[in-house]
Amino acid sequence: MSSSFFALRKISSFYAKPSNTKSSQPNISYKSTILPFPSLTTTTLNNLNINTSLHSYQSNKSFICKSQDQSSNSGSLLISFLFVCQGTMMEFVAFKVQELSVYEINEKDRGSPVYLRLSQKNVNILDDLISFSNKLYSGCLQKRVGITAGICVLIQNKAEKKGDIYEAIYSFYFGEYGHISVQGSYLTYEEDTYLAVTGGTGIFEGVYGQVKLHQIVFPFKIFYTFYLKGIKDLPHEFLVNPIEPNLAVKPSLDAKDYEPHAVIAGFTN
Repeated sequence: MSSSFFALRKISSFYAKPSNTKSSQPNISYKSTILPFPSLTTTTLNNLNINTSLHSYQSNKSFICKSQDQSSNSGSLLISFLFVCQGTMMEFVAFKVQELSVYEINEKDRGSPVYLRLSQKNVNILDDLISFSNKLYSGCLQKRVGITAGICVLIQNKAEKKGDIYEAIYSFYFGEYGHISVQGSYLTYEEDTYLAVTGGTGIFEGVYGQVKLHQIVFPFKIFYTFYLKGIKDLPHEFLVNPIEPNLAVKPSLDAKDYEPHAVIAGFTN
């Protein structure tokens, strides 16, 4: 096992520009983003065929952009596209999305979570609060990488699903590397949800994107997959293969004992 501790996949950016033609028509801009929602198709870069054409632009002011996936097996790479049409010149740019996976584990040693019943009722109800802070481990569970810290506001109790829906605002602290802040819907039952990445510090300064929250056992085991944009390439040591989330996952003993080789530099405790 290498010294890597995050699960990260990178997409190399590339650029293609059709030949220029002259036109007096006004500029047209169009932006389309493919995000990692379950309903959207992902594809490997090698099997991505981009067919961009311009049809009778001077006569009817229209153009067509096509993206075709000829792969029979949907891949794991995610791409965002930007189409810019100036006159009759069209540019195609693909931006990199970096995937990062971590486990949040509540080991019952931080006094977390704390439930604040502002309603003073015995059932979960709107505006009740939860504050929490749990430990973070790498996607491969071989390194301790930091903590989470934040607060959730209860929005709705889902009795039929034996859980709740919260609006969550919290951060992931990665020691000397900085932190990532997120906000969005937090479900306590087994249903994946996405939160917005709202910013960060250190190597995560300028980051944006989203993170998928996969609840394994609330509030003890949660698996996160970040889809990060807007930052420089993350260090090579961030490259690992994550362990598939399941009820039996647990961090390595060295990571739990804070052995020097099993923690990141200056990790937040």
